[in-house]
Amino acid sequence: MKITIRTLAALVLALSLVAAGCGGDDSDDASSDTTEAGGGEAAACDPLPLKNDGTLTVATGEPAFPPWVSGVDADGNDDPTLGEGFESALVYAVAEQLGVAEADVEWVRTGFDEAIAPGEKDYDFNIQQFGITPERDEVVDFSDGYYDVQQVVIAAEGSPISEATSVGELADFNLGAAIGTTSLDYIDDVIQPDTEAAVFDDNAAATAAFDAGQVDGIVYDLPTAYFITSVEIPDSAIVGVLPQAGADPEQLGMLFETDSPLIPCVNEALATLRDDGTLAALQEEWLSAGGDIPTLSE
Repeated sequence: MKITIRTLAALVLALSLVAAGCGGDDSDDASSDTTEAGGGEAAACDPLPLKNDGTLTVATGEPAFPPWVSGVDADGNDDPTLGEGFESALVYAVAEQLGVAEADVEWVRTGFDEAIAPGEKDYDFNIQQFGITPERDEVVDFSDGYYDVQQVVIAAEGSPISEATSVGELADFNLGAAIGTTSLDYIDDVIQPDTEAAVFDDNAAATAAFDAGQVDGIVYDLPTAYFITSVEIPDSAIVGVLPQAGADPEQLGMLFETDSPLIPCVNEALATLRDDGTLAALQEEWLSAGGDIPTLSE
């Protein structure tokens, strides 16, 4: 076939259009690369970068505690699969936003300290009231915050510590908290009591020790304190909310292994739940016990 100048020009034009189209695809691919927590593009979440295809594997504590996980099975054991309690309900709300069916959410159990340790995880994320701190963020990664934490002290009703109105007054008493928690950090770094803080394996052990009179007061997050004082130890009371340590409020985040590609997907889901009011509604349903709690002075 004889190739004319006009034919050659048409071929060059067609090839340039094809090249331009290919260049556009490369740009799209680059923009969909996963970035650090809080970044990323929607394209990186389709398909979801899950540990096990089609299954969202979520870890929580053993045991898990109300009001974070409130459902119980026939034997009276905590059961996050029921979607009852703030964190349990939140996981299923996030899963729905990710396009994961309720039946495809699998729960596993880990210790608190075990989860914070560096290294690869065998779950997609862990949720058990992990405060986001710079120290933890050096070895694991977090989602955006899903709850602003207030630390409080509980004590026996009518006890001397129950009359405290300032953080300084708390230093005279024997305080305790669960190991590895920001509650324990608050005792050590802010209250700095005269007696070294008692350290317990988890909140259940801390509560049992307090109930047995082994400590004067325990530091918890506010929702946990509501549950303990109203259900588990009715003759106890919240002394007061502790002043915020630092410029920004402590936030709880879902814990991931470092550089998990799922983080931007979960952050996008959390942003949707925050914007449409779902996150606030879940907090109101599971974490708000009402009542005026005084804030202790510094």
